[in-house]
Amino acid sequence: MEAKYHMTREENIFVAKRNIVDYIWKSARLEGLAVTYPDTEAIYNGMSVQGVKVSDIVAVNNLKHAWQFVLDTLDYPTDYPFVCKINQCVGGDNLIIRAGYLRNVPVSIGGTTWKPDMPIESQIKEEMAEIGQIENPTDRALTMMLYLVRKQMFLDGNKRTSMLAGSHVMISNGCGIISVPIELQPAFTGLLIQFYESNDMTEIKQFLYENCIDGIEFTPLPEQEAERGRENLQGWER
Repeated sequence: MEAKYHMTREENIFVAKRNIVDYIWKSARLEGLAVTYPDTEAIYNGMSVQGVKVSDIVAVNNLKHAWQFVLDTLDYPTDYPFVCKINQCVGGDNLIIRAGYLRNVPVSIGGTTWKPDMPIESQIKEEMAEIGQIENPTDRALTMMLYLVRKQMFLDGNKRTSMLAGSHVMISNGCGIISVPIELQPAFTGLLIQFYESNDMTEIKQFLYENCIDGIEFTPLPEQEAERGRENLQGWER
């Protein structure tokens, strides 16, 4: 799976920060929050908004804090404790009960009769470690995201948590940001239900790759071009 974007980490961070309100808004809408883009921007900037539920305001602020955590920890591995911390951010201020801890009760998924197994910490750590060995960072990010969303580790916020974990892998490697466009969210939800039931991520992974990776292909600076040329020459000499 070829990377759609080839950015430096600094360039990818710039793109993420530049568009962060848009990513938060789209993530909120994917969860069914009734917030507009202007609402999201106002909440992000600490302004008061009228006609928005307190729980929705908390959810947007939590996404802001979760994004800040992700961008501040790009040198940290996307492992089990890290994912738990993301969910703790997503579910902060009592938005999600037991945020950051594995659920210990069964849950149901809307739109399907499929029910996820109870999460087992040792198994999750082992399976996440295996995913972490995938060499291609874009493939690793999408696989990690889809594994986590189907595993349903937490009582709530699993889509938000899994997409942030996937974006953590992407940004760390300069490959872009995972974000589902508003107009494609119904299609994504349908594919997600199919994935829940089949455990075959082929179709939804391709959908994400084609439609849900955001980024900018920056023109290399002269010194970057020179450095790449030196690397290519060294590779040829070897």
